[in-house]
Amino acid sequence: MFVVHVHVNVKSQFVEAFKEATLENASSSVQEPGIARFDVLQEEDDHTCFVLVEVYKSVEASAAHKETAHYLKWRDAVAEMMAEPRKGIKYTNLFPEDSKW
Repeated sequence: MFVVHVHVNVKSQFVEAFKEATLENASSSVQEPGIARFDVLQEEDDHTCFVLVEVYKSVEASAAHKETAHYLKWRDAVAEMMAEPRKGIKYTNLFPEDSKW
């Protein structure tokens, strides 16, 4: 498994629009055969902070995701909503090794 945590800080006036666009993207993303899980998290103490937890079956599936129409639509729609550039942190899953996702 290949995991990416995408940290996003959104301008306060765009929080609801960001959530709408991101949930639409997530709903389409989980339909991709290479995605095992796609979580959208909003920080409780600061509602402008989000983390997208993207779990891919392979590194190649992550690259394929970035070529989908729904990802490209999301990327363009939320670009001006961000207070700063989003930050993706990549991880290799160590446990469980044989995840059932």
